[in-house]
Amino acid sequence: MMDATIYELPLNERVRTLLRLEFLFQQARYSMRGYSVWDSRNTISHILDILNIMSRIDLRSELVKELERQSSALLAISSRPGVDPSILEDTLKKLKIYTQNLKSLSHHSNDNLCNNELLKLIRQRDSIPGGNCDFDIPSYHFWLKQPAEHRIEALEAWLGELDNYRLAINIALSLLRESAINTPVIAEQGIYRKNLDTNIPFQLIRVSLPQDAPFFAEISGGKHRFSIRFMTPSNGERPIPCLDNIDFQLSCCAL
Repeated sequence: MMDATIYELPLNERVRTLLRLEFLFQQARYSMRGYSVWDSRNTISHILDILNIMSRIDLRSELVKELERQSSALLAISSRPGVDPSILEDTLKKLKIYTQNLKSLSHHSNDNLCNNELLKLIRQRDSIPGGNCDFDIPSYHFWLKQPAEHRIEALEAWLGELDNYRLAINIALSLLRESAINTPVIAEQGIYRKNLDTNIPFQLIRVSLPQDAPFFAEISGGKHRFSIRFMTPSNGERPIPCLDNIDFQLSCCAL
């Protein structure tokens, strides 16, 4: 669907975490290119959010498991009609490279960032609303007053230390999203419900709507079933349920 707005629902904790990290990496890399102090502040905030997530899980291990699982799933379908062997071989090579890159990392691969004195100071104040004002951390205030090129160079280096994770996340989510094709369906009176085959490892639900649609999709559910309710914004008030039949595109992704 051209010019579509996509709504997604992860069906397990691993995919939920990968989607959050993808979101943070995208924001960090976008704001990193900006020349203003606020762009640099935003980038550092996103880097710290990434590090906070990584401090709660063994991301390296989780990504290795996911990439190896996807490699096995792709090998299992290699003999099916319609599978392009050259594309499959190229994809498997990429998965192998990203997996090896992750395995080569030590369990303390992000220690340089975690032990960076400036980032540590900012992180300590981050839980306080407005805790990173200029008067709170003079060293941060000084760093922000450096030429934009110097700040961007430092931010690129810090984000670069996380590149193996970012690239692995990108290919894992890309393959998952491409594992299903959009199917046209109808939500009768604005509601759509579906039971999922528990023998298939569904991991992600995707709803595609035209970009100019006057409503949005609320998706809820889990690995057994899900429901989609279409809602119309109401000028800052509580959204209003759509009661019309709505055509949309649905993907139930499993790999």
